[in-house]
Amino acid sequence: MSPPATSTPAESSALRVPGYRTFLLTFMLAMMADNIEHVISYWVAFQKFHSAALGGFAVVSHWLPFLVFSVPVGALNDRFDSRRLIQVGMVLFITASVGWGYFFVTDSLRMWHAMVLLTLHGCAGVLWGTSSQMLLYDIVGPSYLPSAVRLNATVRYLGMLVGPGVGSLIMRTLGPTQGIFLNTLFYLPLLLWLVSAPYGRHFRGLTAGPRRVVRGFIDILHTIRDVRELPVVAAMVLLAGAASFFVGNSYQAQMPGFAQDLGHGDPGLTYTLLLGADAAGALLAGILLETRGTFLRTAPKTALRLAFLWGCALFTFAFIRWYPAAILVLFLAGFLELSFSSMTQALVQLNAPDTIRGRVLGLFSMSSLGLRTFSGVTVGLVGSVTNIHASLAVSALAFVMVASLLLYRQRQQGA
Repeated sequence: MSPPATSTPAESSALRVPGYRTFLLTFMLAMMADNIEHVISYWVAFQKFHSAALGGFAVVSHWLPFLVFSVPVGALNDRFDSRRLIQVGMVLFITASVGWGYFFVTDSLRMWHAMVLLTLHGCAGVLWGTSSQMLLYDIVGPSYLPSAVRLNATVRYLGMLVGPGVGSLIMRTLGPTQGIFLNTLFYLPLLLWLVSAPYGRHFRGLTAGPRRVVRGFIDILHTIRDVRELPVVAAMVLLAGAASFFVGNSYQAQMPGFAQDLGHGDPGLTYTLLLGADAAGALLAGILLETRGTFLRTAPKTALRLAFLWGCALFTFAFIRWYPAAILVLFLAGFLELSFSSMTQALVQLNAPDTIRGRVLGLFSMSSLGLRTFSGVTVGLVGSVTNIHASLAVSALAFVMVASLLLYRQRQQGA
C-alpha cells in the first residue's frame, strides 16, 4: 500500500506523459460526444412530446446512476480491468446514440423509449467516469496526478462549451438523424485506444490486495466506514458532497430567471455571456494553474478555503442586480469551482489506499456527482416557494457553513 499524502510537494504537467496526452484527447472527444447527444436527443424529444416531465426525468436519469452505482462500479475496478469497464461505457454510449437514431429513422419514438435511452446514457456515464479516475492514477502516477485531474476538469468544461455548439451545427447541416449516427464516431477513439493501451493495474499484472466481493449497497456502507479512518479523504468526500447536494449546477437551470431580473432576459449576446461566465472562469483557472506553476498548493486547507470562497461568490451573486458585477462574480465562481473541485479529487486519489482505491473513488463520484440529483430541490423547488435569489443564497450559505466546519476541523487536526 502506498503511503498517504495530504499534499504534493512537487507538481509537474501531466502533458509530459505521452500516454496521458492520448488519454486526454480521447476523453475530450467522448465528452464532446456526450454533450452532442444531449443537444440532439433533447431537442427531438421536446419537439415530439413537449413534456416538462421528460425534461425533469432527463436530469434525474443523468445523475441518479452516479448516486446508485458509483461505489459498485468502483468495486468492479478493484477486481477487473479498468480499460474494459471504460470500453463497456463507450459501447453503452454508442448503443444509446444508435437507439435514438433508429427511432428517428422509423419515426417510432415513444416516451418510454426515450426514458430507457436516457437511463442507458446515465449508466454509461458512471462506467466511464469512475473507471477513468481509476485508470488516470495508473497512467500518470502521484507526481503528475494534480495536473492530470485539473486538465481533465478543464477539458470537461471545454466539452460542455464546445459540445452544444458542435451539436447545433451538426443538426443544422445534417439533421438530427444523420447527426446522431455521426456522433457515435466520436466515442470510437477512446474505445479503440483502450484495446491495447499499456496502462492499468491488470495490464501490469499487479494485485492490490484481497479482492472483496461486489455487494452493492453493503459496499457503500463498508466504504463509508473505511473512509472514516482516512481524515483527508473523508473531508474531501464531505466537501464534494455538500457542494453537489446544496448547489450542484442547478443555478444554471435557473439562469433565465436571474437574467430576467438583471434586465437581460431576452436571447442575445448578453444572455449568452451570463450563461458562459462561470465556464469561462473555469477554463481560465485550468490554464493558469497548469501554466503558471503551483501558486495554489494541493492541500486540504487550500481546497477548503477555495470552496469557502466559491460559496461566498454564489451567495453574493444571489443578491446582485447589476449585470457587469454579475458577470464578474460568476466568472470568479467558475475559477474557484474548478480549482477546488479538481483539488479535492486529486487529494482523494493521492490518499486512497491501493486495496480499496476503486471503492473510494466510487464513493467520491457518488458524493460529487450523484448528490446532484437533489440540488434541483434545494435551489429549484425551494425557489418556486420563495424566489430563486433567496433559495440560491440559502443553499450557498449552507455550503459555506459546511466548508467552515471542515476547515475548522482541519485546523484542529493540524493538517
